[in-house]
Amino acid sequence: MIKIAVLGYGTIGSGVVEVLEKNRGIITRRAGEEISVKYILDLREFPGDPYEDRIVHDYEIIRSDPEIMIVVEAMGGEEPAHTFARNAILAGKHFATSNKALIAKYGPELIALAQERSLNCLFEASVGGGIPIIRPLNSCLTADVIEEISGILNGTTNYMMTEMTEEGSEFVEVLKDAQAKGFAEADPTADIEGYDACRKIAILTSLICGKTVDYEDIPTEGISNITATDIKYATALGRKIKLIASSFKVGDKYCALVAPFLLAPSSPLHGVDGVFNAIFVKGNMLGDAMFYGSGAGKLPTASAVVADVVDIVRHKNVSITLQWTAEKMELADCRCLKYQYFVRTADSAKTVEEAFGPVTFVSSEGETAFITPVMDGYEFEARSAGLPGIIKSIRMR
Repeated sequence: MIKIAVLGYGTIGSGVVEVLEKNRGIITRRAGEEISVKYILDLREFPGDPYEDRIVHDYEIIRSDPEIMIVVEAMGGEEPAHTFARNAILAGKHFATSNKALIAKYGPELIALAQERSLNCLFEASVGGGIPIIRPLNSCLTADVIEEISGILNGTTNYMMTEMTEEGSEFVEVLKDAQAKGFAEADPTADIEGYDACRKIAILTSLICGKTVDYEDIPTEGISNITATDIKYATALGRKIKLIASSFKVGDKYCALVAPFLLAPSSPLHGVDGVFNAIFVKGNMLGDAMFYGSGAGKLPTASAVVADVVDIVRHKNVSITLQWTAEKMELADCRCLKYQYFVRTADSAKTVEEAFGPVTFVSSEGETAFITPVMDGYEFEARSAGLPGIIKSIRMR
């Protein structure tokens, strides 16, 4: 029997325990051995819980127990998750996590530490929640050069953009609704400002280039400035506004970006609504592929964590190869990418044409709205300098 410890008994941690219990039979068959939760680490007490007798409050009990083969971290945040992860691996234990903050910052360190000891550090659930993406990139797509990864990687913001589109509501109203329904945290900053999606695209880019992409180097813009007026324009244009995290191969580098985009119906991400996530991958041999599903939530995310646990049991005596070193990847400037831009401005149509030349004007009231020709970010910035009254600009694809 394989004995594991779960760190954190919140949404994801309790989900891991639930998945292991409900699907015990098939998990045992697929892993080749029965998997049992011996300890659950949490600061709280859980009177009346079926697993009450397995709750411990001291991590040292887990670290020092030779029966624990796998430590599953479901607490979130960088610390004490990083310290617990290091100590688990140094103690000869495999490690699995859903923690994108931990992996985005310490991924290469933990992977190297595990591989030096013929252990595994797996983190499938850290990017797509219940959507498998890391394992396909590491196995099914290893024959391809990945030219692009673009995705809706945050269910909170996607739900909010969907509600604003369907209800015509303002951002503040939709945020309160998302919080009331449990889709947004009390402090939603990481979601609405794009930081969550930024860490996820940093992890994916690191895995496809084999080096470390610092999430702090990725230009990141959230959805907090999107208004009901922007949504009305999008609807009139037959498009939808989505927060997109993208990574593109540019020569021997990659460039990454997180920002709202006006998506055309032809975009594979256009129809991804509600709390669903989707990840588009373009390989130089495969062509286009899509991974779609529940990107968050208790059981979908826990299912991905348990899949890592099963994979570890199958490979308990050998490290699963992950190409991600500590060497830093210098990102290309995302302004090299070419897009059309939708622009709202208080400037006159004449001033717009003087700055941008021929553009496509969009029907508007009390302001000027237009769509630029395709241009890179450098040209857009230079031409925008001639429009002091710009209210909003959104990339289109």
